[in-house]
Amino acid sequence: MSVATSMKHLPTDNQKGLLRGELLFNEPMSKHTSWRVGGPADCYFKPKDIQDLSLFLKNWKDDSPIHWVGLGSNLLVRDAGIRGLVVMTSGLLNEIRVNGSVIRAEAGVACPKVARFSAKNDLIGAEFLSGIPGTVGGALKMNAGAFGGETWDKVESVETIDSKGVLRTRYPREFDISYRSVKGCDNEWFVAANFKLCKGDGEKSLSQIKVLLEKRNVTQPTSLPSCGSVFRNPKNDYAARLIEACGLKGKTLGGARVSEKHANFIVNTGNASAADIERLIALVCEAVEQKHGVRLVQEAHVIGEAL
Repeated sequence: MSVATSMKHLPTDNQKGLLRGELLFNEPMSKHTSWRVGGPADCYFKPKDIQDLSLFLKNWKDDSPIHWVGLGSNLLVRDAGIRGLVVMTSGLLNEIRVNGSVIRAEAGVACPKVARFSAKNDLIGAEFLSGIPGTVGGALKMNAGAFGGETWDKVESVETIDSKGVLRTRYPREFDISYRSVKGCDNEWFVAANFKLCKGDGEKSLSQIKVLLEKRNVTQPTSLPSCGSVFRNPKNDYAARLIEACGLKGKTLGGARVSEKHANFIVNTGNASAADIERLIALVCEAVEQKHGVRLVQEAHVIGEAL
């Protein structure tokens, strides 16, 4: 889909009057990914809230792909950009509230915010979310984890939306959930989650979160653009150990580099292209397979078109 042809698929004047979000064209995705790379999205929608998003999708008649982006922390957008529609959730679908021992957080809420909000409401069990550098939506999609915890371990239910704007409530039993993988309910996207937690000592929880974040800052290259961990850990092993054993710490292609601080991170040193990063990912995979006989599996999702 090109920008020119997409114009006929915009909501009518009456529908646009009801919509409260913002639709942009040729929006540079380098502004919206944590790697700070990526070409433009044909169409880029910033919904005001879930109801606004539902109305927009009900009236979006194009059949081109719909891509969902939160903090862009687990995403590599290729240099020629994205054909189709990007829906932005970070900072937009950002409502969070508590009801008893359940935290309801919309898809655009940053995971560390969920951890802190839970602790401030004397609910424990969500501390590990402080180590996930993404949003609730992204964490649900890939069963993100950190510090020994995984997102879906705490999920009571989720709210989804489909390409027609229909909202549904779903439960963990309706999905196939495993390590860094969630399958099921195809053609639906997460817009909110209800996390079931336990009453506890909020001050102790906040202290634990502080310790976890300090550990993250010491062991991970938080001062340079990255996507977080690039690869899943193989069973009974660590991707970082395998990569380091190949002598790849500091390996550079263009502006992309394997972090000297943590080998499972690829950082943008300032002038990387998406192609640089993708080439370095492939080089790391090949080197690890040749030396260790292990084929690493990417956590980072790659979308869009190459130049």
